[in-house]
Amino acid sequence: MSNTPVSRARTASSTRRPPSLDSILRSALVGLFVILMLVFILGPLLWLGVRAFAGSWTFPNLLPDDWTLRWWQVVFNDGALSIAVQNSLFFAPLTVLVSAVICLPAAYAFARFDFPGRRLFLISLFATNAFPKMGLFVTLAALFYALNLMNSVLGILVVHVLGTVVFMTWIPAAAFAAVPRNLEEAARDAGASKLRVFASVTLPMALPGIIVAAVMSFLASFDEAQGTYLVGAPDFMTMPTQMYSLVLNYPTQVAAVFSILLAIPSVALMLAAHKHILGGQLAEGFQIK
Repeated sequence: MSNTPVSRARTASSTRRPPSLDSILRSALVGLFVILMLVFILGPLLWLGVRAFAGSWTFPNLLPDDWTLRWWQVVFNDGALSIAVQNSLFFAPLTVLVSAVICLPAAYAFARFDFPGRRLFLISLFATNAFPKMGLFVTLAALFYALNLMNSVLGILVVHVLGTVVFMTWIPAAAFAAVPRNLEEAARDAGASKLRVFASVTLPMALPGIIVAAVMSFLASFDEAQGTYLVGAPDFMTMPTQMYSLVLNYPTQVAAVFSILLAIPSVALMLAAHKHILGGQLAEGFQIK
C-alpha cells in the first residue's frame, strides 16, 4: 500500500526542496528588468498619447486637468507642418523607387555572379553606415554647393538613397541567392526564356526579401533628418526636420501630436511586413556568402 500513486505523490511533495536564494534573486532581477524595459519603452509612448490630447497639466496631477483636440487642429491647420507631411510622403516612396532601380540589378549580380572584388564591393556598401553620418553629409554639402544641388529635390534624393543602399542591396542579394537553381533550370528545360524564368520563378521567390528591403528603405528615408536638414532646409522641410522647430517654437502638445503622426507610417509598414521580417528575411539579408 505504501507504493500507491497517492503515497508516491506525497513522498515527492515532502521531498521537494524550497526555492534557493539564488533562484529567487534571479527571478526578481528578471522581473525588475522586464518592468524597467516596459517603463522605458512603453512609458514615452504613453506620455505622447496622453500629452497629445492634454489641455493643461499641472503638477502633481497624474492626469491632465482637461482634454482637448485643439493641438491636432493646430497641426492640420498649420501650413508649414502640412507641407512637411507632404514632403515626407513624396521623398520616401520616390527614394524606394530610385533605390530599387539602382540596387536590385546590383543585388542580382552580387547573388549570381562571382567576379573579382565582389566581397570588397559588398562590404564597402557599409561605408555610408560605418561612420558618423554628419561628416558624410558635410562633405556632400561641399560637393553639392559646387554642383548647385543644395536646396534641390535631386540633392535630397541623393542623401536619402545613400541611406538605403545597404538594405536594398544586401537583403535582395540574399533573397536571389536563396532561389534554388534547379527550379530555374527546370523552367528553362520546359522552354521558358531567361526573362520568363526570372519573372515567373526567380522574382516571386525573392519577393519577400525585396519587400523587406523596400520597407526598411522607406523607413530609413522617412526618418532621415540630418542630411535632409543640411541639404534641403529651409526650402524643403520633411517631418523629421520639422521636429527641430517644433521642439523650439511650439507647445509640447504639438510636438507630441507630430511625433504620433511621424510614427504611424513606420508602425503600419512594420505590421504589414512583420511576417517576412519575423520570418528571417531581414537576418538572412546580412548572411550572404
